[in-house]
Formats: sequence, C-alpha cells, structure tokens
Amino acid sequence: MLNQQISNFTASATSDTTVELKAFAGQQVVLYFYPKDNTPGCTTESQDFRDLHEQFRAANTVIFGVSRDSLRTHENFKAKHGFPFELISDPEEKLCQQFAVIKLKKLYGKEHLGIERSTFLIDQKGVLRHEWRKVKVAGHAAEVLAAAQALHAES
Repeated sequence: MLNQQISNFTASATSDTTVELKAFAGQQVVLYFYPKDNTPGCTTESQDFRDLHEQFRAANTVIFGVSRDSLRTHENFKAKHGFPFELISDPEEKLCQQFAVIKLKKLYGKEHLGIERSTFLIDQKGVLRHEWRKVKVAGHAAEVLAAAQALHAES
C-alpha cells in the first residue's frame, strides 16, 4: 500500500458531514484508526491529535479519527473533549478493510476481531506516504506531525 494511490472513499462523519477522500486533493490527510471512543488509550491519542491540530493545519494536513463506533457516540466523544476535527463512523468496516486494520486481538484470554491502532498519512495527490501499525499512543501524534511537516516541506 505504501507509495500507492489510495482509492477514493466516502464515509459518514461527525457534524453531519460526509468525508470523501478526493475532496481533499491538494491537502494531506491523516487517518488514525482507533478501537473505541471514551477508552483511556483512544482518548489520550485523540487529545494528542487535538493539541497539535493547529500545527497539522499549518502543514496543510487534515485529521480524521476512525472507529466502528456510531455517529452518536462519536458526537459525544468529540464534544466532551473538544476535538476540532471530524470522527468517521465505520460500523460496516469498509474503511477498516480498505486499510487492513481489523486484526485478531486477545483480551482477557479471549480472541476477537478488532481495530489495530494504526495511522496513515496520505499526500496531496492521494498517495499513501506513511503508515504506522500497532501504534503506541505516547508520542505518536507528534511523530505523525513531524512526518506531515516533512512531507509538506517537500511539496
């Protein structure tokens, strides 16, 4: 997938918006996939992206959080933490499948399919330039920002 064109997608997001990748031509796009709204790791990760939002914007980069949660849950999560970016609801896992983030996970000894915390940086032409898999939350948003800034400087 790396250095390949990302197929256009359309997805429902918070603020009653529909996100279509091709609408962001000319801008870089960060898609960060996370398991569940209002859980400790996911909240911290989203807050870190929130806190760096202005710097991402300065690097011509838009951010979208993606999980399988409902739009209603997303709206509450976004409002509670003041996220300045939209959250995409992917209950049918279309986007999750496109980016291959559904993995077999173990929780309390039981196996289940869930989202593996992953982030993707797409350039202004819709080409995947960076991907982070099995993300550890600490320092991750800053690492993505550094990559977005470097990519923006190249363009």
